[in-house]
Amino acid sequence: MRFFHSLITMVFIGIALPSIAGESINQTLAIDGVANVRIENLRGQITLSASEFNEITVKGELDVDAERFIFEREGSHINIKVLMPRHLAQGRNKRGSNLVITIPKQMKVNFVGVSTNVLLNGFSRSVEVKTVSGNIKASHLSTLVELTSVSGNINSRDLSGKIRLSTVSGNINDKNSTGRLNFKAVSGNVVTRSNAEEITVNTVSGDVETELSGVDELFVSTISGNYHGNMVLNDNGSIKMSSISGNLNLIFDKPVQAKFKMNTKAGGRLINKLTADNAIKAKYGARAKLNFSTGNGSGSVKATTVSGQIKVAGK
Repeated sequence: MRFFHSLITMVFIGIALPSIAGESINQTLAIDGVANVRIENLRGQITLSASEFNEITVKGELDVDAERFIFEREGSHINIKVLMPRHLAQGRNKRGSNLVITIPKQMKVNFVGVSTNVLLNGFSRSVEVKTVSGNIKASHLSTLVELTSVSGNINSRDLSGKIRLSTVSGNINDKNSTGRLNFKAVSGNVVTRSNAEEITVNTVSGDVETELSGVDELFVSTISGNYHGNMVLNDNGSIKMSSISGNLNLIFDKPVQAKFKMNTKAGGRLINKLTADNAIKAKYGARAKLNFSTGNGSGSVKATTVSGQIKVAGK
């Protein structure tokens, strides 16, 4: 019986299983000695679910135009691919694959898709997901997380570790993240309610809204977009912000201990609701600066705008 079981396992590891377009599948592969899984799917919806078991299971239905399904071991990797025709005929059914893939939570997971929505939950090592027009919904991921969509939205919850969320024209909505958090958007908006200590935000024409419970480092850069942030700045914490044709609004939920240095160029405006200090306009040119300190001044807040407004206030 053991020999028979081993033979079956070798067959699963050594070949790519042929499958018919639109076929329902239910396949399992042991992962002894395997650390990584690579997944490719053109369109549809893929659910990646973490488990405690030492095997990978794929269940669901393949794309109606799928030519082949690959589920095989290649060295230290498991490959899962839905192979499609090089040129899809116009006017044909666009229903894509709908698969649920259960993976041991400690494995490194890499996914690439085009118009694929991705749902993932529970992985503890490393996750990288890239899709073009699909949405990403992620929760309870840790250590190293990188989620990218070009025109799709990203919704994340309870992420921890080193986190990078990126989109071009989609929106990002993040809740309860911790660790180091990096957002990048072009024409999309970013909203985060986070416990992360280190946060970086870069946007071009999108708006940013943050609620941060304890900041050690915050970097914000916006072009033609507005930033509004409620936050607690930790002792010795640092904030650096810049905007072009956008407003920067900071509201401190607790008394802040920091030195403030704020500057405007090309007719910007500085508003200080923390102390009685006022902006000083330059003798020549449409420039102004505002420097002051609160509490013991252990932290640092630096902000610059071109043709925008900077406002700091308490709650």
